[in-house]
Amino acid sequence: MTKEFIDTLKILIENKDSVLLQESLSKLHPADIAEICSELDIEEARFLYRQLDNEKAADALIEMDEDLRNELLEELPSEAIAKRFVNYMDTDDAVEIIRDMDEDKQEEVLSHIKDIEQAGDIVDLLQYDEDTAGGIMGTEMVVVNENWSMPECLKEMRRQAEELDEIYYIYVVDDDERLLGLFPLTKMITSPSVSKVKHVMNTDVISIDVDTPIEEVAPLIEKYNLVAIPVVDKINRLVGQITVDDVMDEVREQSEHDQQLGAGLMQDVESDDSVFYQTKARLPWLVIGMIGGIFSSMLLGLFDTTLGAHPEMALFIPLLAGMGGNVGVQSSAIAVQGLANNTLDTRHIFRHILKESVVALINATILSLLIYVYNIFMYDATDIVTLSVPLSLFVVIMFASSFGTLVPLVLDRMNINPAHATGPFIQIMNDLSGMTFYMGISMLLSNIIL
Repeated sequence: MTKEFIDTLKILIENKDSVLLQESLSKLHPADIAEICSELDIEEARFLYRQLDNEKAADALIEMDEDLRNELLEELPSEAIAKRFVNYMDTDDAVEIIRDMDEDKQEEVLSHIKDIEQAGDIVDLLQYDEDTAGGIMGTEMVVVNENWSMPECLKEMRRQAEELDEIYYIYVVDDDERLLGLFPLTKMITSPSVSKVKHVMNTDVISIDVDTPIEEVAPLIEKYNLVAIPVVDKINRLVGQITVDDVMDEVREQSEHDQQLGAGLMQDVESDDSVFYQTKARLPWLVIGMIGGIFSSMLLGLFDTTLGAHPEMALFIPLLAGMGGNVGVQSSAIAVQGLANNTLDTRHIFRHILKESVVALINATILSLLIYVYNIFMYDATDIVTLSVPLSLFVVIMFASSFGTLVPLVLDRMNINPAHATGPFIQIMNDLSGMTFYMGISMLLSNIIL
């Protein structure tokens, strides 16, 4: 959306020109309308929204930022929410907006939904944890019985398809609604009319349980190149499906959350959040970082005699701290990514640690030799700095790599988000350990040389 176009819309809104505004919005995708609303103040967004037909308004609402969406809905009566939005949404989308409401508001909205079956499906879906497959699945899908003939199957598929926007797969169930397989559309054309569904269905179907964590759904869809995946209950009854677009939304949100954790933010933060909220999210790690800095300064104070005798040592403190932090963050980022996309098999942890150690060994050797050559030219060959810096750098890189790899694995084993292991946490710990190694090795060499 260009700034000029949005400015034009603002003028139309200011002039209350509904006709031109509706004309301007008529050809836009719901996602574009949601983006425009985020550029308007709340009153402008409300006026713009009133110009949309119910179906487009419902689609745009789902595409909208969660905070803005809640702000638009908070002043609407429950009946209007049900009739203008929920009635035109798939169940999973309806659950997404209703879940954020308090219990009384939820009941009011549900009571105004005209389709009793849809209302019942929404009530059922609200019972599932929002971080599980049941919490994001939809119930709109085409389902056929294994005992139907081809003509009967075609007739029923047409009836069900009339109520759907997209058809991803056609699921085959038995008389008890248990999932048996998928019905390939090509068989509708090539199979004789006397054939039953069970004779031509594909029994090789990937499904997930309603309690499957969301983070396990995306890897399955990616691994098997699916556009949707069926969801079953404990006795394999088909209860819904998760489509790839639902998963992508969750993956994006989780990725943003992990990035913010890695940057040292304790809560999800948006640029338009209040000053107080942003301060509350940022301050804890900053305080921890400050405490880590105080410990570093206290640690250096213990070696003031060594630093006094060799003041040039202080010049390399930022180098060692920076290298340790960089190596640690690199190692932890690779481990976190591997855990997130399941490329790091927890059964082969030691193999991964060994591989990281070999990489660290090569990097540490090369970098230590480079800094040693530099020190030879800058200082005397027998100067403590010439020897202590390369040795310390070698140890720091090896430790930082191991620490950065192990911490995410340990956190994952403890069911703690391993993204906590990136960013400030690794940086602080490597600063402290790096200074300890540097000062310890320097004192040891000082005693040997003297």
